[in-house]
Amino acid sequence: MASIKDVAAEAGVSVATVSRVLNDHPSVSEDARTRVLAAVEALGYRPNAVARSLRTDQTRTLGLVISDVLNPYFTELARSVEEEARALGYSVIIGNADERPDLQDHHVRTLLDRRIDGLLVSPTDGGSPLIVDAARAGTPMVFVDRWIPGVDVPVVRSDGRAAVRDLVAHLHGLGHRRLAIIAGPAATTTGSERVEAFRAAMAEYGLPLPDAYIGQGDFQAESGRRVTEGFLDLAEPPEVVFAADNLMALGALDAVRARGLRVPQDIALAAFDDIRWFVHTDPPITAIAQPTGELGRAAVRALVDRIEGRPPQSVTLPARLVVRRSCGEPAHREPPAPEEFPASVEPSPAMNRSQT
Repeated sequence: MASIKDVAAEAGVSVATVSRVLNDHPSVSEDARTRVLAAVEALGYRPNAVARSLRTDQTRTLGLVISDVLNPYFTELARSVEEEARALGYSVIIGNADERPDLQDHHVRTLLDRRIDGLLVSPTDGGSPLIVDAARAGTPMVFVDRWIPGVDVPVVRSDGRAAVRDLVAHLHGLGHRRLAIIAGPAATTTGSERVEAFRAAMAEYGLPLPDAYIGQGDFQAESGRRVTEGFLDLAEPPEVVFAADNLMALGALDAVRARGLRVPQDIALAAFDDIRWFVHTDPPITAIAQPTGELGRAAVRALVDRIEGRPPQSVTLPARLVVRRSCGEPAHREPPAPEEFPASVEPSPAMNRSQT
């Protein structure tokens, strides 16, 4: 790889002159500029990105810390982030927190040390002093999917409350009355929001939700398996298991099959976070789909706006219910939904403009 000294020697000028040409400095003669640019082209010279970042105080690099790279939802999110960043002239460095706050903070610290221009993060819990301090210090940052309440950072996420209500309405219409949920960690905003949406929808349809039908998971498949086994051991098992993420749903499916039970004949199954695999399971799984690609792209645009001095915006997009065969086929016409069933999703209180 050619160096700046090679370019200077080829053009017959000093290294300082080459530097001035590359930085478009006006105090260079046209003759020198022409010779330098010709040498750059002939030698295939590429300026050193690190050296340039020291001069401009920009690296054109974004950091992305996701909660679990093995979760297909976050894999798709990372892909859309990288594609949008590349289209806007930025590179992305990705850190996988593996749902561990300590590993999350390790990646955040490493990315900040590498002088990234901005940070996208999906927090693994409800608060990280490192992330909070970085935000308050003025680090360009956007929360994606999850957020830390009370921190003045734009949030790009989906709102699944209306879709959860659609799911409960669908299950009610199929005749199901005993519905259970595998909840995500209460320390995450998505974990707490989904179980509260489910609880509210159950109450709206007059369906009981006993404590025994609320199982605590951790967004991992093994917890879905463990919680479902507990449901199946109850004297009166639920008719439906709703997993608050896709990996816990796959764990639940494993537990049902290990008992020799059939979906949906013996027990129905639904999930939050639709993934491509759900089309290929037997039966295909009813799920709530988030607009993952658009969330990733919107998050990058918001962060680049912040980096480049434009006012960033929080973005909330609606999730939607995708009905498949894992909850059964309608035996009769579904009853009407409750009155004033919303046609659109309202912003969460946590998403008010004070966050931007």
